[in-house]
Amino acid sequence: MDPNSPIYSEWQTVEHALAYLARADKLPHRTEGERVLLDQIPMDAKRILDLGTGNGRILALVKLNCPDADGVGLDFSDPMLSQAKTRFANDKRVSLVKHDFSNPLPAAELGQFDAVVSALAIHHLTHERKLQLYQEIFALLNPSGVFCNLEHVSSPAEAIHLKFLKAVNQTPETEDPSNKLLDVETQLNWLVEIGFTDVDCYWKWMELGLLAGFKPKK
Repeated sequence: MDPNSPIYSEWQTVEHALAYLARADKLPHRTEGERVLLDQIPMDAKRILDLGTGNGRILALVKLNCPDADGVGLDFSDPMLSQAKTRFANDKRVSLVKHDFSNPLPAAELGQFDAVVSALAIHHLTHERKLQLYQEIFALLNPSGVFCNLEHVSSPAEAIHLKFLKAVNQTPETEDPSNKLLDVETQLNWLVEIGFTDVDCYWKWMELGLLAGFKPKK
């Protein structure tokens, strides 16, 4: 994302970050999707990467489910990283990395992972960058590793999109202008083409979906 763009700048403000977190915390059925996400990650996973970690909510849940895992949270927003630092202040097994994943992931710095997770973040990328990111995630995973993306996806019809907005107390005028929503089918097809197995939308409620796939064993 262009550091000089208004959208980039607003994510560096505490007000915008907190407003986003408040909206996300009120999303209906979100905890159902999070539960299904956790079910896909082996409890003996050793390294977890959270892309767009925000305040660390998903990474904290995964850490509770995988107590022996080291966690890495990645985000480009200073206010979000500040929230995550507070959350993980007493957890020496979590490290936080500032990076804008609209640019290639710093693979050499990050290393390999047993699971890569993301929640309500990747939909801010262009579709071209989404595909590139999925390819980079595949390369970061160990054999049998899992990618879980609890994502905001597009609706198949405008009427359904409007129903979703109403359900989350938004309107076309108030929805996030940085959203670049994409349908589930296209993203699942990408994961299959990249080489993921057992690819599916493991959970869905309107425009919230859990897309997941596994890297094959060697």
